[in-house]
Amino acid sequence: MGMTITEKILTRAAGKEKVSPGELVDAKIDVVMCHDVTTPPAILMLQERGIDTVFDREKIVVTPDHFQPAKDIKSAELHKRLHNWAVHHNIKYYYKLGRAGVCHALLPEQGHIRPGEVIVGSDSHTCTYGAFAAFSTGIGSTDAAAAIATGQLWFKVPASIKFVLNGSLGPGVYSKDVILTVIARIGTDGALYKAMEFVGPALAEMSMEARMTITNMAIEAGAKSGIIGFDEVTKQYLDEHLKDKKEYTVYESDEDAEYIATEEFDCSAIEPMVAKPHLPSGGVPVGQCAGMAMDQAYIGSCTNGRIEDLRIAAKIMKDKQVAIRTLIVPATPEIWKQAKDEGLFDIFYDAGCVIAAPTCGACLGGFMGILAAGEKCISTTNRNFVGRMGDPKSEVYLASPATAAASAVEGKITDCRKYL
Repeated sequence: MGMTITEKILTRAAGKEKVSPGELVDAKIDVVMCHDVTTPPAILMLQERGIDTVFDREKIVVTPDHFQPAKDIKSAELHKRLHNWAVHHNIKYYYKLGRAGVCHALLPEQGHIRPGEVIVGSDSHTCTYGAFAAFSTGIGSTDAAAAIATGQLWFKVPASIKFVLNGSLGPGVYSKDVILTVIARIGTDGALYKAMEFVGPALAEMSMEARMTITNMAIEAGAKSGIIGFDEVTKQYLDEHLKDKKEYTVYESDEDAEYIATEEFDCSAIEPMVAKPHLPSGGVPVGQCAGMAMDQAYIGSCTNGRIEDLRIAAKIMKDKQVAIRTLIVPATPEIWKQAKDEGLFDIFYDAGCVIAAPTCGACLGGFMGILAAGEKCISTTNRNFVGRMGDPKSEVYLASPATAAASAVEGKITDCRKYL
């Protein structure tokens, strides 16, 4: 019996000849992602135990993002602790304020993600990096402390589910609509501790930005990881972004690899989707909730804050006015500058939008766009749990940048195809 791409990566990292689903393995870590919320507790754990070392200062990537710029004294203290630790250990890849960005957009953009590697981060959406044919998963602060100090962690090898994306996406339909369709079918626990492996002809037409949206939300189906195989699209992105270390190893699933299930989707039949409160699995075609009044639109986050997403939104908003408060949040400084240079900010400004610096703030209900009781937000983020973006009596509706932009213009949930 052959192995899946996930099993092959963990086999290499564990120094074994073969691993099987359910097996416990000690794996070497290639990259540890650290941000301002969950890393400071890990730092404190290490300090309390007298551990004043890191396993490799060049394999740890640090950026504040959740509460940057600092919103209050407590978040400022978190930033200070993270900064002092990164400087003390001479962490090579420390992105300070001004170059800091939303972690899951920043790391691929800055060339820290490579195929075949094991990547962990103390953030649940670390599964984003699986778009690059890597095994990538979120961990807690305790495991982050262990990874920072030793460069190793134990894993239970996840079984894999294959998701076959057939056909082509129609006008106004994007990868966000695809993953909302997937999660609507299998539920928020449909891939519990599994590796979601995405294949099929529809992927070939998607950019790396679009693919990252899909793997980003694997955790919303309960998955341990999401992963997409290597192809020419992956190679082209890596050729443009890898800097210090350009070599990498590509693994592919064997034809006789074992999957515990296979789910097939006709992407040609997918419509623009909206996930109604209060679960990402609440996805329905936009027509089922069109016309519902919104109070806020949010376009940004680690799911849909990349340049491709901003271009999509700007195309719809051009020469129009938004009817509700609308937040535009580029995910990294590089994306921010690119959007400005391309004239997208002029479009957003003229439309009446708020343009913010890179931050996760509003997505997690921290700051920079909090909802009041009873308010409704159409958002390009990845979660719509109770109280996720503000008051527990507020509501979040998940959608693509196109649907969010069209809804911002209309002031109500709107089918983006109206503007194409």
